[in-house]
Amino acid sequence: MFRTLHKNGYMIEQTTSGAISPSTGRTLPDRYIEGTCPICGYDGARGDQCDSCGNQLDAHELKNPRSRINGETPKFIETEHFFLDLPALADSLGDWLRARQGWRPNVLNFSLNLLEDMRPRAMTRDIDWGIPVPLEGWEDNANKRLYVWFDAVIGYLSASVEWARRYGSDADEWKQWWADPAAQQYYFMGKDNITFHSQIWPAELLAYNGQGAKGGAPGKFGELQLPTEVVSSEFLTMEGKKFASSRGIVIYVRDFLARYQPDALRYFIAVAGPENQDTDFTWEQFKRRTNDELVAGWGNLVNRTANLVHKNFGEIPTPGEVQDIDRDVLARTGAAFGTVGEHIERHRQRAGITEAMAVVADVNKYLSDTAPWKLKEDRERLGTVLHTAVQAISDCRTLLAPYLPHSAQTVHEVLGGTGTAEAAPRIDEVTDLDDASLTYPVITGDYTGAHAWASVPVVPGTPIAAPKPVFTKLDDSIVAEELERAQGGA
Repeated sequence: MFRTLHKNGYMIEQTTSGAISPSTGRTLPDRYIEGTCPICGYDGARGDQCDSCGNQLDAHELKNPRSRINGETPKFIETEHFFLDLPALADSLGDWLRARQGWRPNVLNFSLNLLEDMRPRAMTRDIDWGIPVPLEGWEDNANKRLYVWFDAVIGYLSASVEWARRYGSDADEWKQWWADPAAQQYYFMGKDNITFHSQIWPAELLAYNGQGAKGGAPGKFGELQLPTEVVSSEFLTMEGKKFASSRGIVIYVRDFLARYQPDALRYFIAVAGPENQDTDFTWEQFKRRTNDELVAGWGNLVNRTANLVHKNFGEIPTPGEVQDIDRDVLARTGAAFGTVGEHIERHRQRAGITEAMAVVADVNKYLSDTAPWKLKEDRERLGTVLHTAVQAISDCRTLLAPYLPHSAQTVHEVLGGTGTAEAAPRIDEVTDLDDASLTYPVITGDYTGAHAWASVPVVPGTPIAAPKPVFTKLDDSIVAEELERAQGGA
């Protein structure tokens, strides 16, 4: 790709300022330099970008620059680098961005604002590790390498090519995503990486395709499709403060999972995360949402229904004559597959899980309105109500599975299911396709037996055992304990 960009005229040589350590004489990569952002004043900006305001920077532009290794002030010298000619791609990139529809407003507005400062951006670095510059006369330069964010985004393409070679029906199967204009590509990342996915990567693709002001022709892969959508959230803070491991404002997932259920965290992030604006994680809110919404709402519905079925029938009962109230609740759960599914496809995770939990509330209301615990003398009606409730819970389980996969497995088992309900990714160790001496891990999975995104009829006669709780209620004491732990008290 680098060679094609160079051939098309979008990879240009320029002289710029490079940083070295005065004490060692070694080059300091831009990410090893921090200082005050000249644009927003943030004092933790890096030498290539300010993670606070998102603007691209050069290390010499920082105020009070310092080495992140030893704190010394770097010395700047002139050096030659290859630059991606963003100004030559500005019109094409702007046309593409302005044609995007349905993006999260925060992502699109941020990306459009980047067009106001389109300048060439260095795509090589003075370092001795990384990918050599793939041009004659440069490949043997031991201290010149490609910028990590130039080749990192190319990994989306190379990973697709590798997938086709390793798992596809033929080696060209990757083209179904990259060569077909009807294919859709979605990129998910943190806010501080929007720049590289809505500006740098699309610019590389436009340059590769020869679709900038300088023209050109595609390389060996042919014309490549640009992203359908770049999906990113805003920042999440904790207890009103920005995450910072050095100050104890941090949650390590491995530690969290030692104390809490994974779906409790997944639920909080989905329902209260920073989808369109910065939001704050507090242990009080985490405890409240877990207890009031997961335990008392969804978990209680599953447990009390399964208990009633187990005690009265021992299996999913056969329904008798259904009434309007039964039809209405199943119509509600069935219709939610369209509503929740549309939210998920549009990456509106909060709206999707909010709707799914609203359905849970409606099923809870159905159970309260029909009061099956009062129907012991009317076995047929009791069986109909409990069959309807089990069907509705099965539907809710599927609706919530994308958000809460671990508890979805528990509910699957509570309802008498066996095996794995939802296919999950796994990590395999594989051998390199071109060098058998190398192995590395890949994320893969078998999704051929994935559960249908639809209401699947439950089977009367399926045994229902005494249920186990789906969620664990959190004690009030966890709030103080976690705050103390964050301060180094435990």
